[in-house]
Amino acid sequence: MKKIRSVAGREFMATVTTKGFVFGILIAPLLIGLLIATVPRYLTKAPPKIEGQVVVIDPTGAVTEGLTAYLTPERFAERRQKTSLEIEKATPEVIRSRTSAVPGARTAVKQSIDDALGSVPRLQVVALPGGSDQEAAKAPLKVPLPDHGAGPDTRLAVIIVDADAVRPADGRDTYGTYELFVRDKLDDRLVDDLHAGMRDAIVASRLQVAGFDGGRIRVLTSVPRPDSRTVTAEGERTTNKELNILLPAAFMILLLVSVMTSGQYLLTSTVEEKSNRVVEVLLSAVSPMELMTGKILGQMAVGLLVLALYAGLGVLALVSFATLGLVDPFLLVFLLIFFVLAYFIFASMMAAIGSAVNEMREAQSLMTPIMMILMVPWMLWLPLSREPNSLLAIVLSFVPPFSSFVMLLRMTSVSPPPMWQAWASVAVGAVGVYGALWFAAKVFKVGLLMYGKPPTFGTLIKWARMS
Repeated sequence: MKKIRSVAGREFMATVTTKGFVFGILIAPLLIGLLIATVPRYLTKAPPKIEGQVVVIDPTGAVTEGLTAYLTPERFAERRQKTSLEIEKATPEVIRSRTSAVPGARTAVKQSIDDALGSVPRLQVVALPGGSDQEAAKAPLKVPLPDHGAGPDTRLAVIIVDADAVRPADGRDTYGTYELFVRDKLDDRLVDDLHAGMRDAIVASRLQVAGFDGGRIRVLTSVPRPDSRTVTAEGERTTNKELNILLPAAFMILLLVSVMTSGQYLLTSTVEEKSNRVVEVLLSAVSPMELMTGKILGQMAVGLLVLALYAGLGVLALVSFATLGLVDPFLLVFLLIFFVLAYFIFASMMAAIGSAVNEMREAQSLMTPIMMILMVPWMLWLPLSREPNSLLAIVLSFVPPFSSFVMLLRMTSVSPPPMWQAWASVAVGAVGVYGALWFAAKVFKVGLLMYGKPPTFGTLIKWARMS
């Protein structure tokens, strides 16, 4: 056991102390973590106050009044409040409940939303007659803002309404529109408000000219879309479509990245040691079984480090965006269990291939089928997460090496499987691990000291049977 620990420690240190690992595996998560920690602050940072003039050249004489009413501070405040309520309503129930349980958290979240939406603009709508000089009206937009920022008399935008925007021209059934000219680097939220205000004002004017009640038509044509609710034996919950898609994908990526990274390092180190004849020195001190076991355990520690780094990034992102309640901590336990199962199967195959070839180029043909097997759950991620209890999903949950990936997908889906199926999948995966380790040990023992023509899968099977 002491020799196995020594081999595992050497394998772990030889991997994590390389420049490629430090820059490729450690630096990237650190940069991502820095972004996760800083981005929410900028997203919720209150934008500068907006005040100034919006000039409207309106030959119809009917649009300016509606736009003025739309851009009043009171209407702006109403829309901000409505948006804030919609954001709160769209927040999953689990987050709302956990936020309410923390003193002051609900107020802090509401304040963050209000800061992100910005303060209410103070705008003055200035109407110019239809024949006004358009270039003269736009000229103030070219003048840079003073150091103290925009003031009440600063021209922010110029809107030119077409003469046929409210009434179509004679002999035509189509209406005109408007043009919007804004100052450089004007807040895009204000630009959206100006477009929305013009649409509201023009439509209201057209309805009035046609003799229709605009308010009544809006009531008749407005159908609020309610949130769908998922009904289960445990009760009802609000359906979150984005979460239903992204959560299984996140867990799948965590599992794939950690397993593939550690498995690739195991293959590379085994091939290098064999090609450099270092393995002959190692075998003078340890047995082939001890060497293989130590190398697999050492690279498993590397995989756990990668898994911890990226899982920690995910938790940091959830904390930064106040969505930690979305993930059941019990799923992290199963993530670790399924990582161990998937890693041992994948690592066993990598160790067997690494011991059988003399250089990385020879390993490519033997690796292709294994990589394709790993990609099958990823290719089936969307259909399996949408139909986690389909016959295909249930069958693959008990077929190693697919079982770890597929069961994790099912457990993070909208309809998780019964717990007995999860533990049965773990048991089946353990049997698969035993079979993979048995096969790898047989091949490793024969192939480690063999050189020459690279073997095929048929040759590997013969080695396993003869040893």
